[in-house]
Amino acid sequence: MIASLGFIMIILFTYLIMSNRLSPIVALITVPILFAIFAGFASTLGDMMLDGMKQVSSTAALLLFAILYFGVMIDAGLFDPFIRRLLTVVKGDPVKIAMGTAVLALAVALDGDGTTTYMITVSALLTLYIKIGMNPLILATIAMLSLSVMSGMTPWGGPATRAIVATGVDPSEFFVPLIPLMVIGAIWVLLVAYLLGKKERKRVGVHELSSDHVMQTGVESAGKPSPIRWWTNLLLTVAVMVILVKGIWPPSAIFILGFAIALMINFPKNTVQKEIIMKHAGNALIVTALVFAAGIFTGILSGTGMVTAMSNALISLIPDSLGSQLPLIVGITSMAFTFVMSNDAYYFGVLPVLAETATSFGVDPIEIARASVLGQPVHLLSPLVASTFLLVGMISKELGEYQKYAFLWCFLTSVVLIIAAVITGAISV
Repeated sequence: MIASLGFIMIILFTYLIMSNRLSPIVALITVPILFAIFAGFASTLGDMMLDGMKQVSSTAALLLFAILYFGVMIDAGLFDPFIRRLLTVVKGDPVKIAMGTAVLALAVALDGDGTTTYMITVSALLTLYIKIGMNPLILATIAMLSLSVMSGMTPWGGPATRAIVATGVDPSEFFVPLIPLMVIGAIWVLLVAYLLGKKERKRVGVHELSSDHVMQTGVESAGKPSPIRWWTNLLLTVAVMVILVKGIWPPSAIFILGFAIALMINFPKNTVQKEIIMKHAGNALIVTALVFAAGIFTGILSGTGMVTAMSNALISLIPDSLGSQLPLIVGITSMAFTFVMSNDAYYFGVLPVLAETATSFGVDPIEIARASVLGQPVHLLSPLVASTFLLVGMISKELGEYQKYAFLWCFLTSVVLIIAAVITGAISV
């Protein structure tokens, strides 16, 4: 019964979001609460909600101060030179703009962090998209696909790290066979960018824009920074990224300190600091609230046992005759699994069961670990992914609208990665 309720809840929740019947934050809170009460968990519901919010508190702090940090950097003009340089290359051509988006996002996504990837990519290019008249959903889709390819497989990325820890495999043995997949995935993202850009070129045409014309709109920054201040901001951002990748400090702590330093450097007056904070507070508050709402959703899923029941129900559907095909099955089912549950729930709850099952069929658990990351392009569309709310918030779109636009491309990307994994031998069939 619990498994059935879980599946019904996920289906209803997804429908309400994608049909825009409810806003994400309302659906994330009300839908699981109603189902938990119906299932008889009313007395422990408060504790489940609190536990879920505790689990996402560090993520909420990270997103809050990351938004504020990059907001300060945008206002300080850190990304203006890049936009000028990009304009000299793309010359208002939607195809070149989309391809440039992919190159930038693929490079930034190597750090393994979705928040950083989205903040830098969207901050640098959104104004250009708006000026040209291109659909911002294209920018968001390319950024998400780039993140799913680069962050999903690198050992320092969140999904791969969880897969390695949960199955106890060697990081090098896990990662090396996936390098060809990353190359293939990057080529695929560039191809998708070309196709989307070509479609936009037919719709909006090619615009002849000078960099000065775009910069004079005043959208990118409040004013041209001095060379010393610009280099200081660049070095500070590089330092933040290096410390983030090295894992020296918790990500939330890094951006809290980085934000304070950035604010003092660029806007030393107290009154101006308040104005800058208020300018970006709306976006930061919405994203943070959504993260806590998602925490309530996952807390109830875990507390009621729905996650465990649903995973066991799906695993039980695998017949013994398909045991040798388990890596391929894991790759395919990871799209659905990771869409309806958080990475932590999937990799630490479901994946060990799958790995143990694979061992009984004579399949190396490392192949299960590799297969488990192939569904990340679809996972990133999930309303349980905090950085996704940041992405759609930055382009001022609704989650349901973005999901409908990007789902096909995310699904195809997972399919491409699964096929490439089979061809390259990363997983066996």
